[in-house]
Amino acid sequence: MNFEELMLRAVTNAETFKYTAKPNPVVGAILCNDNEIISEGYHEIYGSNHAEINAISNARKHQGKKFNNFSELALVCTLEPCSHVGKTGSCAEQIVETGIKKVVIGTIDPNPKVAGKGIEILKKNGIDVTVGIHEDIVKNQNKYFFFKHTNNKPYIILKIASSLDGKSHIESDERTIITSKASRYDVQILRASCDAILTGGNTLRNDNPRMNARVNFPTNQPKKILLTSKDCDKELNFFKDNDVKIYKNKDLTQIIKSFKDQDFCSILIEAGPKLANSFLELGLVDEIISYTSNNELGDKAVSWFKENNAIENYGFKLESSYKIDSDIKEVFKKNG
Repeated sequence: MNFEELMLRAVTNAETFKYTAKPNPVVGAILCNDNEIISEGYHEIYGSNHAEINAISNARKHQGKKFNNFSELALVCTLEPCSHVGKTGSCAEQIVETGIKKVVIGTIDPNPKVAGKGIEILKKNGIDVTVGIHEDIVKNQNKYFFFKHTNNKPYIILKIASSLDGKSHIESDERTIITSKASRYDVQILRASCDAILTGGNTLRNDNPRMNARVNFPTNQPKKILLTSKDCDKELNFFKDNDVKIYKNKDLTQIIKSFKDQDFCSILIEAGPKLANSFLELGLVDEIISYTSNNELGDKAVSWFKENNAIENYGFKLESSYKIDSDIKEVFKKNG
């Protein structure tokens, strides 16, 4: 069998579970002999069996029919099998127990709890291990997970919705709706892709948002993070869906550092201009996603930034731009 083709198949099929496996990485595993695929397995739901275990379990249904012994099979898995016992057992140890003699791995797991230890277990038990098949594709598929364990901080995305004249909102008792319904649904998908949503107390008090992911597919709802120096009414919509972590510390850098050991790899910031600019000034943002309508709010509205080309001046470059209904969605990535 062509291991490169099987790796691509495992990567492609694993993508199906990106909203339900998070904050874990998506992982695919395929068991094959020289002639055919025997079984496949994927990490489908956070806290449930890992991909390799599902592939082994599915293969057992064909034992004595398509194959006699696991030693006849090769295992292709997108990410290094885990070595530690967490919510599930050690995948590396269970692979050894089956008698599998060849394992082909996309890339090493960057999590310090694994980071080569799974491969070491396999090799110590006489298993032939190949590493680095379509490594860049696997890393890109799980970019938040790899970023977190490489940089010791979650990947931080700032979302802004702007009028054509660069305004955030009109100061009043009513919430300012800027972008189209299609753009607002795109934000729901963005929320579903992130592990946590962060906002400030002023946004809660002014807009009373729910800030959950209202999508038409299964997803693990993002955790919620609130930065505020004042007490908030716990009856606000933000508190209704799940637990909220509240931080009254004003040191944003220290707050982000404290997330190193939290079980989320990506944070979406949805806040007003003051908090957004504070994160940008400290260099804590990794990506900006901007939705711009073709309507203006006028001179009395609040500006997102104090100067023109502020996003570029903060050290970001435009990576993509396209229309959503009447709006423009732009994605900016940090230089370097």
